[in-house]
Amino acid sequence: MTIKDLKPTLVWNIFDQITKVPRPSKKEGKIRQYLLDFAAEHGIAVKTDAVGNVLMSKPATPGHEQAPTLIMQGHMDMVCESNNKDFDFENTPITTIIDGDWVHADGTTLGADNGIGMAASLAVMADDSLVHGPLEALFTVDEETGMTGANNLGADMMNGTILLNLDSEDDAEVYVGCAGGIDTTVEFEYKREMSASDCHWFRVELANLSGGHSGGDIHEGRANSNKLLARFLFGLQKKYPVALAEIDGGNLRNAIPRAAHAVFGVKVAVKEDVVIDFNKFVAEVENEYKATDPEMKLTIGTADKPEFTIDADTSVRLIRSLYACPHGVISMSHDLENLVETSTNLASVKMKPGNIVLITTSQRSSVESRKYDIARQIEALFLLAGAKVTHGDGYPGWAPNMNSPIMKIASDAYEELYGIKPAIKAIHAGLECGLFLTKYPNLDMVSFGPTLRNVHSPSEKMYIPAVDRFWNQLVLIIKKVADMK
Repeated sequence: MTIKDLKPTLVWNIFDQITKVPRPSKKEGKIRQYLLDFAAEHGIAVKTDAVGNVLMSKPATPGHEQAPTLIMQGHMDMVCESNNKDFDFENTPITTIIDGDWVHADGTTLGADNGIGMAASLAVMADDSLVHGPLEALFTVDEETGMTGANNLGADMMNGTILLNLDSEDDAEVYVGCAGGIDTTVEFEYKREMSASDCHWFRVELANLSGGHSGGDIHEGRANSNKLLARFLFGLQKKYPVALAEIDGGNLRNAIPRAAHAVFGVKVAVKEDVVIDFNKFVAEVENEYKATDPEMKLTIGTADKPEFTIDADTSVRLIRSLYACPHGVISMSHDLENLVETSTNLASVKMKPGNIVLITTSQRSSVESRKYDIARQIEALFLLAGAKVTHGDGYPGWAPNMNSPIMKIASDAYEELYGIKPAIKAIHAGLECGLFLTKYPNLDMVSFGPTLRNVHSPSEKMYIPAVDRFWNQLVLIIKKVADMK
């Protein structure tokens, strides 16, 4: 059995097609062309804007022309994480595997975030048996790394007044709010020093951490590979002179880093002590994270002598500040139970040309002032360490409207179908809805979707039975809106 054999057939077949189209963030050309070809094949009106967003339009079924125009919205791009460092996301299709009631990929992110939302929108646009008012389907670019599409959406792109964001990850839940976010990047400029000849060189690696979404999974307390690596190196620096030649960890600002490594040298006389220290470190962290990161793999081995190292002063400041840098939940909401209010993610550490170590962090909060507060705390820390710090433009949160008509319709639809009243929630992850409101302030919006787990990691999976419920809920919402006057 393949995913094309699953039901609802049309949704799964389109999702299968989407998995075969490479679509990394900022490189959405192939998936955009797929959308344009899909529209042409099905006779659907379509247009694009300057940044590459795509909008399809479909007239109402007869008798429902006076209903409000409904927008279905999702994003084209996907987070590209793989257990195989050589996997080419720009040119290689995703391979899907059915495992019981779940679908996952073969060692990579699945891209159900937000491929399943795209597939559902396209299925609605292609299915002429459905009852609906005027419809629009919006597909945005670069949601995962900058929300570029939502940020630059043309003010005349959409005509709808009701928007369904199909980018949530829990069945039987309707989302009416989300956190805002901002990125804070840090640059350490270092001097290159010739490697000492009297050192023993080690390579330490941290791999197979659970990772996950830096918004949706941040409350799980999963290990951060960058923090653990800094922790080990800081402990060494307190005991021995450490020559740091290489450091690397994490990839994406919105993913909890799940791998990191460093190459460093110590005096030959203490090399055995370093191995003992490392083994103690491994025992400690494996015990601490046995519940959240059971597959964690930490190794140390001899490395070749590098040509250069980072100068000692910068190395010390870098490691100390990485170790001190906050990561995880900063505060919980006092308004909504069990909702993370504010968090920060120490996302990546990369050595760049020009003798630069680039650190990327991401801050989120449902309270705008606290979003900027934690970003400034990160700034203050790294300024003390002598680094250069810059902030991105960020994106606003989406404040809940508990009197929203579409919220009631979405909730009633699920309850009518399944006899369960869905939970009304806000999410700590970032959604594009807040940005849409800046240009379309009168939009009435909700977000919902089928159950996904471990998104933004190679463990990402989608619950098959939830996809059918998601589809049925979407179809019924569309019918209920069609009956509005």
